[in-house]
Amino acid sequence: MNETLVTVVGNVATEPETQSTGTGVPVTRFRLATTTRRWDAERGAWMDGATSFYTVRAWRTLAGHVKESVGLGEPLVVQGRLRIREEERDGRRFLAAEIEAVAVGHDLARGVSRFSRTAAARAEPAIPAPSLPAAAAAP
Repeated sequence: MNETLVTVVGNVATEPETQSTGTGVPVTRFRLATTTRRWDAERGAWMDGATSFYTVRAWRTLAGHVKESVGLGEPLVVQGRLRIREEERDGRRFLAAEIEAVAVGHDLARGVSRFSRTAAARAEPAIPAPSLPAAAAAP
């Protein structure tokens, strides 16, 4: 089955909240807002366009890392599987865009960040580099 993978750049619009599923799997949820920017030649300035909101869910280890690393208003880059849900509430139908995150990071075009490996990541063995045929390895 093909899945729609997206990369979205935006700002954290709600404080990340972590819960556990019935089987104890952690999931962290937050909203990500992304606003288009357009150059207005008449005014000679950048103008804000429409804002889109996405519900982002991170599972398992990523859930804990997001909860510890991400705060309200911070600029992020989120990559994940896009899901569009149709819901009905109070007799009104609406669409909801959700991203099941596979990677989340701060947008370094708008600030600096420091990376710290967790103890569990340090304990994992490094993935060995693939070996090259002798002819390809020669200069």
